[in-house]
Amino acid sequence: MRPVPRCTAVAVAIMTLLSACGEKAAPPAPPPATVAVVTATAGTLTLSSELPGRTEASRIAQVRARTAGIVLKRVFQEGGDVKAGEVLFRIDPAQFQASYDSAQAAVAKAEANLAQADLKVKRYKPLLAAQAVSQQEYDDAVTAQKQAAADLATGKAARTNANLTLGYATVTAPISGRISRALVTEGALVGQGEATPMATVQQLDPIYVTITQSSTEMLKLQRALAEGKLKSAGKGQASVTLVTEDGQAYPQPGKLLFSDVSVDESTGSVSMRAEFPNPNKVLLPGMYVRARLEQGVSDAAITVPQQAIVRNNEGASVLIVGADNKVVSQPVTASANDGQNWVVSSGLKGGERIVVEGFQKAKPGATVNPQPWKGPAGSAAPAAPATAPAAAK
Repeated sequence: MRPVPRCTAVAVAIMTLLSACGEKAAPPAPPPATVAVVTATAGTLTLSSELPGRTEASRIAQVRARTAGIVLKRVFQEGGDVKAGEVLFRIDPAQFQASYDSAQAAVAKAEANLAQADLKVKRYKPLLAAQAVSQQEYDDAVTAQKQAAADLATGKAARTNANLTLGYATVTAPISGRISRALVTEGALVGQGEATPMATVQQLDPIYVTITQSSTEMLKLQRALAEGKLKSAGKGQASVTLVTEDGQAYPQPGKLLFSDVSVDESTGSVSMRAEFPNPNKVLLPGMYVRARLEQGVSDAAITVPQQAIVRNNEGASVLIVGADNKVVSQPVTASANDGQNWVVSSGLKGGERIVVEGFQKAKPGATVNPQPWKGPAGSAAPAAPATAPAAAK
């Protein structure tokens, strides 16, 4: 047998080693990337818009001094609740009491004069028939009687006026509500030439919220009310809910009362007022709030989480995982939002698996491993809806 040359054996060994190294360097194919998906489902959804607003007292009354005098005492507790007719201030009544007493004495004198004149007329009447007195004397007695009656009426009017002035010395609350701090102190001279402001009373239950809405949205709201598509708080009144400054939902719903009679030409908007019950006085005048107005009801609305919407220069789209677990990009129109979800008005039919997490791994055409989305981590409640933005396509 002919021996193999040594150089040939070495070459064969080197080729064997290289082949073994090449097979070891080739990595296995990576598994499909895991992404979180939600299934798009259609359902009934009440569409609403959220508008900024300010709270206002339903009734405001300024407490003013209606007569001149020195303030003797402040009776109420500043910042407390008062009832209509409750005493707030006492003004020195000495001068007014004296005027009333004088008017009362004048009335008593006028009553005595009238009684005397009545008796004289009664005496003269039969004497005139017997021609014991002249007609002139009888006419003079009747005239004196009428003048005494007029004097009595004048005296009673003066007494009433004096009594009113005396009553003004006791300053009372014109309405029930919460009273402000006192604007005058004991010893202050008030009502000298003008009605001096002394305090302010505001009725807080119910409380008003003034909001502004575009005239277009207002027309949609009126149409939805007329067609019975919205939950009503009364005849022709839309239901309104409230979100306070700290982001909490106000527990009691309100009702929309009216809209302004004209449209602001510069903004194309109208002012509206909503009324809310406020039994615990949680809402105070001047607070910034957000009012949610129902705009309509959609029977087949499709919503997806906000983070599922991908936006670029071409518009809005979502990533859909098909039946073969491959990713495709689908353009959509997100016309409004509902809490943490976008309302998709076109582009989806329902039943699609939408990618919510793992976008960096889910490229169009890639194969993925879809897993159900568990929701936002650490979220206690859905975020409050904001004003419906312009449609993004």
